[in-house]
Amino acid sequence: MSEEKKEQLEDSLKGYKEKINPNVKATLTWERELIFTGRTQEGYEIEYDAHVQWGCKPTDSLLLSLAGCMGIDVVMFLQKMRIELADFKINLVAERNPTPPQYFKKIDCVMQIAGKNIDPKKVDRAVSLSQEKYCSVYNSLRKDMEVNVTYTLEEKEPPKERPVRE
Repeated sequence: MSEEKKEQLEDSLKGYKEKINPNVKATLTWERELIFTGRTQEGYEIEYDAHVQWGCKPTDSLLLSLAGCMGIDVVMFLQKMRIELADFKINLVAERNPTPPQYFKKIDCVMQIAGKNIDPKKVDRAVSLSQEKYCSVYNSLRKDMEVNVTYTLEEKEPPKERPVRE
């Protein structure tokens, strides 16, 4: 990617994630046994269950939060780079410390990106922008944790219209 195109991309990202509320609120309510319901200030709910029968483990939602944050960044950056995406998916494999605190030591993220004329240099730039500057979740994690991001590219015709979720 040329310096001119990098500058154009940086200019187009001005204001991205700058309109966030610096104070975030959420609640966690104990339901029964070791089952809790988390609610965001917007009203979304996540169920947590230590036994994984009625909800997810908090560590699983942390992994998904990392993927969600990076995925949103990368897809938006690629769209701004005029990449026509057909599909995007992130597969995660993580390694945890075996003894308490059982923090994540290593996370491997494999992005499966499909679309038309995808330039690997643009994908590399989108991933590095997310990790170095924009992904709040990634930048909130332990600094000694290893996060590897790789990707596979597939040439695929994008759909005429993405379905709108109601």
